Amino acid sequence: QMAENKEVLLSVQHLEQFFKMGRKQLRAVNDVSFDIYKGEVFGLVGESGCGKTTTGRSIIRLYDITGGSVYFEGQRICAGVRRYKEAISQARAKAKSRLKELLAQPQTPERDEKIAAVKAELKEEVARQKAEIKSAKHDQKHCNRDYARKEMDAVREKYSPLLEAKLSDDELKVLKKKRAQELRLASKDRIMNKMQMIFQDPIASLNPRMMVRDIIAEGLIIRGIRGKKYIDEQVYKVLDLVGLVPEHAGRYPHEFSGGQRQRIGIARSIILHPDLIIADEPISALDVSIQAQVINLLNDLRARLGLTILFIAHDLSVVKYFSDRIAVMYFGKIVELTTSDELFAHPLHPYTKSLLSAIPLPDPHFEKQRKRIVYNPVAEHDYSQQQPYMQEILPGHFIYCNDAEFEKYKKEIADLDAKKKD
Repeated sequence: QMAENKEVLLSVQHLEQFFKMGRKQLRAVNDVSFDIYKGEVFGLVGESGCGKTTTGRSIIRLYDITGGSVYFEGQRICAGVRRYKEAISQARAKAKSRLKELLAQPQTPERDEKIAAVKAELKEEVARQKAEIKSAKHDQKHCNRDYARKEMDAVREKYSPLLEAKLSDDELKVLKKKRAQELRLASKDRIMNKMQMIFQDPIASLNPRMMVRDIIAEGLIIRGIRGKKYIDEQVYKVLDLVGLVPEHAGRYPHEFSGGQRQRIGIARSIILHPDLIIADEPISALDVSIQAQVINLLNDLRARLGLTILFIAHDLSVVKYFSDRIAVMYFGKIVELTTSDELFAHPLHPYTKSLLSAIPLPDPHFEKQRKRIVYNPVAEHDYSQQQPYMQEILPGHFIYCNDAEFEKYKKEIADLDAKKKD
């Protein structure tokens, strides 16, 4: 809604990620929806344990999602079936209670018709939800294969008119060889290659037994690229892009500092020229001076390579500097989503205000006066009458609230605007 002219690269719809804990379930991510536009940096913030990393890992399929769907370039890459199974259970329970009522009535042709109608309706609904489950499972399992097939068709289409042209035997031989190479690479292509992740802990995400050259080149080898010379060229090229030198390729991860290790992780993530990078707190394990270098490096790569970044962090000041839009996450749900300027100008949700009040400033006089806002959901919200849901309060500014709170926030914005005019 905010950017109709922009192209949606990643669409997350009703994402759920539940983990079993004995008989209980931990709802790590519970009904999260957002879109990421091509070329933007989308910040995902919240305190530790709110589900940010789980959201990133679920999108890139390190976890199989419980419910919802994730679309990348319009193709469904993740699909969960919990909601469809729940819909079947609810339909069956509803039909059961309706049939119980009808069976308690005296037997008449009209009653029998109603019973038949309830049964037919239930059958139809169950069949519809089962078809959805089948479709979700197919998309989850075959999205990479379908993408490879599409890429192969594109290669055939490209070479079809070229091969029909009048060519000498040698030219035809060269062209056929080139076509065969491109078809082989297309057959090994995967839609998930277009999405890469930078992990939070650089040392834990790098294999200590592998040289830097092998760590970075691994993606190319899996992709089906064989030429050693070409692979080395690409490795040196990305090392240069991230501020390392070719000599570093022959070393092991333990020989580097934390910032250099994170640069190796970034190099590994960009070697396949992805469209989307999921940066999972890439600076939280680093020294403050190194943090700025890594953020500037990501900014530079974004401009050079046209990257789209999902930036996960809990440091709001960094996210404000780096992100175009920010989603604030609390307890597995997104509670506020808007542009970074708007979020800092009009923070509406009490949790967002609490997060912003925790940002320290390098000013001892201000720090003495700074009052922390403590967020207590029990005291802040009354959801006994109506449950909250995502609502758009200003163009592109979404907030998780019920109707009564929505009116309260609207009044808050009107009062702020009136103050500014005065």
